[in-house]
Amino acid sequence: MAPSVRERILAAGLERFHALGYDGCGVQEISDTAGVPKGSFYNHFKSKEELAVAVLEQYAASSQREILLDANLAPIDRIRRHFEFCLARHQQNGFDRGCLIANLTAESSTAVPDLQAALRSDLDRWTESLAAAVKAAQEIGQVRADIEASDLARFLVSSWEGCELRTKLTGDRGPLDDFFKMAFALLSNVGPHQL
Repeated sequence: MAPSVRERILAAGLERFHALGYDGCGVQEISDTAGVPKGSFYNHFKSKEELAVAVLEQYAASSQREILLDANLAPIDRIRRHFEFCLARHQQNGFDRGCLIANLTAESSTAVPDLQAALRSDLDRWTESLAAAVKAAQEIGQVRADIEASDLARFLVSSWEGCELRTKLTGDRGPLDDFFKMAFALLSNVGPHQL
């Protein structure tokens, strides 16, 4: 079944926002990429900002955060597999694109309040899921317990997002490899040379 016009616009928005950023593309370019008239865009979205919020929701939904809540996996494995999925996604998309969430966050301003609110909400949901996995790992001694799970989760999300921005700049996976080395050393309280 062929994708609907709305699905084509969403796919085009994801591709263009990821490649060019929010400010780097307009409704006309997104419509052209989707292969639809500009008027069709406005039949489905009131504005570019509304499209960006919908694209963010779709991107977050495809981020496999449910791994963090998978009771069939040891908690530390949930955390590692989640970030391994994120790394694989970057490798597939090319390291020079970065993370859509990080990119939109870096570009967002008070001029796009709905997008800012959606980004805050998404980062909060991600952090809460990660904190649940960290807490479960702490309860069975897989992760250090001297730091609150929510603090560790916020730090991990912020660190990952920062490493993604740096990866976009370098065009290689080095900063993400640094994240794995340092983040899991911090969680386990084991020196990086012992991992």
